[in-house]
Amino acid sequence: MATKGNSGDRKSNNSLFSIFLIAGLCCFFYILGAWQRSGFGKGDNIALEISKQTDCSVFNSLNYQKSGDAGMIDDGAQVKEFKPCEDKYIDYTPCQDQMRAMTFPRDNMIYRERHCPPDNEKLPCLIPAPKGYANPFPWPKSRDYVPFVNAPYKSLTVEKAVQNWIQYEGNVFRFPGGGTQFPHGADAYINELASVIPMDNGIVRTALDTGCGVASWGAYLFKKNVIAMSFAPRDSHESQIQFALERGVPAVIGVLGTIKLPYPSRAFDMAHCSRCLIPWGANDGMYMMEIDRVLRPGGYWVLSGPPINWKNNYQAWQRPKEELDEEQRKIEEVAKLLCWEKKHEIGEIAIWQKRINNDFCREQDPKPTMCKSTNPDDVWYKKMEACVTPHPETDEVTGAAWQPFSERLNAVPSRISSGSIPGLSVETFLEDSRTWKKHVNAYKRINNVIDSGRYRNIMDMNAGMGGFAAALESPKLWVMNVMPTINERDTLGVIYERGLIGIYHDWCEAFSTYPRTYDLIHANGVFSLYKDKCNMEDILLEMDRILRPEGAVIFRDKVDVLIKVRRIVGGMRWKAKMVDHEDGPLPSEKVLFTVKQYWVAGENNSTSSQ
Repeated sequence: MATKGNSGDRKSNNSLFSIFLIAGLCCFFYILGAWQRSGFGKGDNIALEISKQTDCSVFNSLNYQKSGDAGMIDDGAQVKEFKPCEDKYIDYTPCQDQMRAMTFPRDNMIYRERHCPPDNEKLPCLIPAPKGYANPFPWPKSRDYVPFVNAPYKSLTVEKAVQNWIQYEGNVFRFPGGGTQFPHGADAYINELASVIPMDNGIVRTALDTGCGVASWGAYLFKKNVIAMSFAPRDSHESQIQFALERGVPAVIGVLGTIKLPYPSRAFDMAHCSRCLIPWGANDGMYMMEIDRVLRPGGYWVLSGPPINWKNNYQAWQRPKEELDEEQRKIEEVAKLLCWEKKHEIGEIAIWQKRINNDFCREQDPKPTMCKSTNPDDVWYKKMEACVTPHPETDEVTGAAWQPFSERLNAVPSRISSGSIPGLSVETFLEDSRTWKKHVNAYKRINNVIDSGRYRNIMDMNAGMGGFAAALESPKLWVMNVMPTINERDTLGVIYERGLIGIYHDWCEAFSTYPRTYDLIHANGVFSLYKDKCNMEDILLEMDRILRPEGAVIFRDKVDVLIKVRRIVGGMRWKAKMVDHEDGPLPSEKVLFTVKQYWVAGENNSTSSQ
């Protein structure tokens, strides 16, 4: 009976703990509201919305340890203050720095690939926002309008004026939804593709847009609940990826050059190139073979623009007939070698479909060179090869019917059910999903604007099986699921099977994005994972670079790790609050909620939040 009584006491204490925890954190966000800004840098009521039903007088009388507030834990170390970087670094992209790029060969776009600075050249300072920086409009308004001050580059409004990419109107850029290949708008273009590709029923969910421009294709695909991973290099089209992310569209800086794409095999339902200027027939078809690697069996490849239907368009394109004829001939040859089936060619659009399995291709002649690698997902800084990735030997995907996204999100992925990933089972996947639903519900009780539209661009730095993103799934937001390359278990393919998107990355290096491109970052176990691998300060400075002013970070880790994190971010103009695990104070895992303060270039006030 005593045991039963103690259990009841614990339940009572945990209930009281939950009430105090929510009250305390709501008051924390309310206090932060005194300096939060959004829209065009004007004060808003976001913090008030978080705390309007909370009596903040409770917060002042709490016993922090019993209430679940772990904020009194301190190691007594002095806070190091980080200074702002020079204003010239406002749009600094460390691994795609323009000056460094020019020191590398231009062959096969090598100079546009990732070239990260050595440790002694990393900036030990905070990247400033431009003067007047304004948090983006809420989605879907952000799809069409971006504050000019956030990316003040007008070159594309001139270069692409007749193609309806982008227009400058007063203090905003407007994106009419046009593109080089869809002057009548992205909607009409996408609807034409949807007459061949099953986008309207949830069957096609994930897409890859190569050479995406300002990502209008990906922006308008959201209407069909299709999510696109868009990429383009940092080149003469200044800030095209920055524009995409300011619009609330998933995108990274990237290029098809000599290194494999940072995505797993059999990931995307569809890949797309709209006049992307990639020489698809070059290098023995190597680029098309890389697209084949990342396409799911049964996936679609869309090519619009030159050289498709060149006989009717060569004069308008102002290119020699012979050159275009040779270009299309090579593309057709490689597609045949890959055993793709051509499904459509009308106007300047051609669509191929990858075969479901090898049964259709056993008799083809000539046969392609097959890749010898035993792991087609081992891609980080690995050289691209002119070879074809074999279909899996097991029947985990071969011939399997595609599920609509509504079922895929929570269904057990075939990579799990087939036992393809050592150490993972159906039971561990289901338990992981339940755990993350519980974690995310706890996050929402503390910050109830998480899925309100306040945070559009969200990143999970250590995504596991995608449980965090799945629990958050909403048309108001999207999650970039990052798979650290040092993880012992690679589950990025599982994430794609669920209809989510993600990317491989090593957090000892800078991420392939512009500054200020994410609204909310989730870091689960990141610093325990990278212990003794690289400098904690460097990772936190990179997080600060890619986080918007007033953006939030949720750290989940061991308490000793989070104490160190909190001390460092205390010198980075971040506000921080540590709380206990939602199960109570006993688990060693804690949660640290932080918010980056609003500040811009030219402000010389202290960076310390202490």
